Amino acid sequence: MGDLSKDFSKKEFECKCGCGKVFVDINLIQALQTVRSQYGKQIKITSGYRCKKHNITEGGKPNSAHLKGMAADILADNSKDRYALIGLLMNRFSRIGIGHRFIHVDIDETKPKYVCWTY
Repeated sequence: MGDLSKDFSKKEFECKCGCGKVFVDINLIQALQTVRSQYGKQIKITSGYRCKKHNITEGGKPNSAHLKGMAADILADNSKDRYALIGLLMNRFSRIGIGHRFIHVDIDETKPKYVCWTY
């Protein structure tokens, strides 16, 4: 049970450096909740909001959507989950990055749409 939506809470999106800062765009939550409801299983957020210091530590780009609360990295550490999630995420997100153990999604309108990249 979440305080942002049925399944997501603010705590999941807090900066992972321990600073306690959190900002998350409601449109990101709504899109993620739709995907979660369709997926039928928990979606674990490995990175949500990032403060500037933590973004640098993580190797994030200076204009990262994580800095604006418009991005989330989702745990996807096996090919079966990755495949299922990508199919659902493509219906809600036009920006998807695929890593070895995670999938990045963001709703940053200042960046190119309908793109998919790998890390």
